[in-house]
Amino acid sequence: MDTFFDFDMPLIICTSGNEPFPYMAEKADEKELPVLLSPHSSTEVGHLLSEYLDDWFAPTAVMHGTLVDVYGIGLLFTGRSGIGKSEIALDLVERGHRLVADDVVTLTRTARGVLTGTGNELLTHHMEIRGIGIIDIQGIFGIRGIRLRKRVEVEVVLKEWDEVDEVDRLGIVDRNTEILGVQIPQVTLPIVPGKNITVLAETIALNHIMKISGLNAAQSFDERLIDRMERKTRARRQLGEDYE
Repeated sequence: MDTFFDFDMPLIICTSGNEPFPYMAEKADEKELPVLLSPHSSTEVGHLLSEYLDDWFAPTAVMHGTLVDVYGIGLLFTGRSGIGKSEIALDLVERGHRLVADDVVTLTRTARGVLTGTGNELLTHHMEIRGIGIIDIQGIFGIRGIRLRKRVEVEVVLKEWDEVDEVDRLGIVDRNTEILGVQIPQVTLPIVPGKNITVLAETIALNHIMKISGLNAAQSFDERLIDRMERKTRARRQLGEDYE
């Protein structure tokens, strides 16, 4: 015990329901070390502490945006103030999806390289709609319209049409962005009057689910197109050889 207490320790945990024996308690009092008791085994306590400390010391960042759970996919909407992020989120919630955070999103990177987002403690699930004011999403839509935390899987950047340098027509090349050292897909949506961004957001989520499942529509189309062009080229060459 004397050798044990020579180490610099923040505290002692007695696991499996064990209590410190008298000499151990005496030495802990001398060192002013707290002694905690747990009914769990040493292995369970180790796992619980590891998860807790990973979350407590995880890198965090705060972003201006709106995070919505769409078909189980966390979509982080970003863009200039007033472009319509909150209105899109409100429309998605009305269609059965769930709001995680609006205006201020706190992002956390876990040890497993997963990026999660939560709402501001003060704002909780309130939302500012220009022309209406502050609304309570949980009060209006109930518990089904919100969730406390969600993994961020796709960033959807909203931009004015004339601000977009190049519009992706095929989507063959995946574009990524890095947040807190985590790479996630990034999709840029040009905003024009009459464009149904809500349906496009749902499509982005469903398309991401397909990619996770190993189905990439753009790449499949590109492969079929290349195969057809190659078959036509071979047919023309064969026709030319037969003619000669």
